[in-house]
Amino acid sequence: MPASRPTVAYKPRPGEIPTHPGVYRFRDAAGRVLYVGKAKNLRSRLSNYFAPLHTLHERTRRMVTSAASVEWTVVASDVDSLQLEYMWIKEFDPPFNVRYKDDKSYPFMAITLADEAPRVIVTRNRRIPGAKYFGPYPKVWAVHDTIDLMIKVFPIRTCSDASYKKAMATGRPCFPGQIGRCGGPCSMKVTIEEHRAIVDDFIAFMSGGDQRFAKELNARMREASAAMDYEAAAVYRDRLVSIDAVLSKSALVLAADTDADLFGIAEDELNATVQQFVIRGGRVRGVRATTIEKELDISGGDLVDQVLQRAYGDAAPVDIPRQVLVPVLPDDAPDLEAWLHERRGKLVSIQVAQRGRKSELLKTATLNAQQALMIHKTRRTSDYVARTQALTDLQEALGLAEAPLRIECYDVSHLSGTNVVASMVVFEDGLPRKDQYRNFGVPETTDDTDSLYQVLTRRLAYLDRPDEQPEPEPTEDGTVTTTRKRPRFAYPPQLLVVDGGKPQVEAAARALADAGHEEIALCGIAKRLEEVWMPGEEYPVILPRTSEALYLLQRLRDEAHRFAITHQRRRRRRDIQSVLAEIPGLGEARIKALLRHFGSVAALRRATPDEIAELPGVGPKLAAAIHAHLTNG
Repeated sequence: MPASRPTVAYKPRPGEIPTHPGVYRFRDAAGRVLYVGKAKNLRSRLSNYFAPLHTLHERTRRMVTSAASVEWTVVASDVDSLQLEYMWIKEFDPPFNVRYKDDKSYPFMAITLADEAPRVIVTRNRRIPGAKYFGPYPKVWAVHDTIDLMIKVFPIRTCSDASYKKAMATGRPCFPGQIGRCGGPCSMKVTIEEHRAIVDDFIAFMSGGDQRFAKELNARMREASAAMDYEAAAVYRDRLVSIDAVLSKSALVLAADTDADLFGIAEDELNATVQQFVIRGGRVRGVRATTIEKELDISGGDLVDQVLQRAYGDAAPVDIPRQVLVPVLPDDAPDLEAWLHERRGKLVSIQVAQRGRKSELLKTATLNAQQALMIHKTRRTSDYVARTQALTDLQEALGLAEAPLRIECYDVSHLSGTNVVASMVVFEDGLPRKDQYRNFGVPETTDDTDSLYQVLTRRLAYLDRPDEQPEPEPTEDGTVTTTRKRPRFAYPPQLLVVDGGKPQVEAAARALADAGHEEIALCGIAKRLEEVWMPGEEYPVILPRTSEALYLLQRLRDEAHRFAITHQRRRRRRDIQSVLAEIPGLGEARIKALLRHFGSVAALRRATPDEIAELPGVGPKLAAAIHAHLTNG
C-alpha cells in the first residue's frame, strides 16, 4: 500500500461527490467564493484538486489551501453548467478565476433606429434601446473618420436631439445641416420617409460593405456625364471616392458572405492577451483587445472556453456570428456551440483555423496578441520616469538609505513531488537582467522556508568569494557565461525580495544574519493581499494599488515565478519523454492527463494499478501496463 499523503481537511468523503455534470465553488473561511469551475463529471474533476498537496501546481495548491470548503450544484446538461458558471463568475468575481485586467469599454458606431429620424453617433453605451451597433473600434477617432466618410455617401442625421426638435419646430435647418454636416429632415432637404430610406442604405452598406452601392453610383455618374450634367457627375464621383475610402479601411479578408469572430491568443504562465477580430461581410469591422491575468495554471482549451464565455455572455443575438474561429478547441466545444445556438437563435460553429486565408488571418491576430502581451509586460518598466519613481517610492516605503539599483528576487517551487527548485531573477535600474538569472536545485528540505534559507545561504556565500564562479544549470532565458574577472554573481544586491509573507521573510533574514550580510535590505511580497513584509515587523507595509513601487515588486515576483515554472516544466518534459513515452499505447494526451492527476512520474510510480485506472480514458489493461513499466524500470 502506498504511504498516506497529506491533503486538505475539507476533502469530501469517498462517494459523496456525484458523477453528474455541474458547477463547483471553493470558499474560504469567511464564505468568500475563491474559484468557480464546471465539469462534465464532478467527481472526476474535483478529485484532481484533492490529490496530495505536493503533487499540485503551486498556484492550484495555494487556492486549495486558502479554501475552507467546496460545494457543487448538479445541472441537467453541460450547456446548463456553462450558463451557471458564467453567471457565478460574473456575480462573485472569484480571485482565482482568470481576471480581465484591461476590461475597458470600446467605442462603437450606433444608429438610433428607435428615433423618428435616426442619427449616427459614437458611443460606448451598448444599451441604447433599438440602436444598431457597428464595431467595436480600437480608437474614438477611427469611428469619427468612418462616419465622416459615410455621411458623404449616405447623408443621415448627426445633430443632437435638442437641435433636431428645435429645427423641426421652427422650420429652420439645424446648425450642422447649415454647414453640410447633417442630412436629416432637420436640414430641410429630405422628408422623414426619404431620410429613413437613406438610413436603411447606410446600415446595409455597413453590414456587408455591399458593392452594389458602388456599382449604382458608378452607373449614375456615367449617365450624368453622358447627359453632360457634370455637376451631378461630380457629386457621384465624390461619393464613389468616399465609398472606396471606407472599403479600403476594412479590406475584404474572407469570402463576402462570411460572418465570423476570430480570436488570436498569446499567453505565458501568468498572463494572456486576446485579439478579437469582428468580421462581417468578409471584412474586419472591429477589433477588441483584452488582457487576462491567470491565477491558476489552465490549458489553452480552458482559456478559450473562458474567453468565449466572456465575449458572448451578455452579447445581443445579432452580435453572435455564424462562425467562431479559435487557435485551439476547448474540450466542451459542442456544449459551447449549443449554448451560443440558444443565445443567437441560429446555429453557431466553433472551429480551428488550420489552413487558407482563415489560418493566415489567425496568425495576424495572434501576432497582434503577442505584441500586446509584450507591451503589457514592458510598458511601465520601460518608462524611465516610472522606473525612477518606482525605485524612489520603494526606498521611502522600506526606509532604505538609497534607492535599490540592484534587486534580486527569489521564488521556491515544488518539482516532482519531493524535489524542490528555486529561481533567482535580477533587476538593475528597474529592468530585468535575464543573463544573470539563476536556477537552484534543493535536494533535501523540510519546507519552503528551509528551502529559501538553503538557497540564500548558497547565494550569499559568493559575496565573500569573488574569484569563484557558481555552477548553475543553463537557462533558456540566456547563456550563462563565467569568463569575467569579477563574476556577476559576486555583485551584492541592495535589496532581496522573496515571494511570500512573514515566515519566508524571517527565513531569509536568518540566512542574511548567518552569512554576515545584514546590510542588505530585505522584504517579501505576499500574493493574497499584495502586502509587503519586513523582517522583525509585526504588521506588513501596505502600498497603494496605483504605486509604481508595488508594480515593480509584483513584476519581480511574477518574473521569478515565471522563471521557476519554466525550469520546472523543462525538467518535467524530460521526465515524461524518458519514462512515460516508452509505454506502448500511452499518447501525449494521456501523458498530460496522468501528470495533471498525479503531479509527477514519481507519484505515478507509487500509485497502484487501481488508482491509475480511476483516471478517465485509462482502462485496467493500460493501467496495469503503466504500473508494470514503471515498477520494473
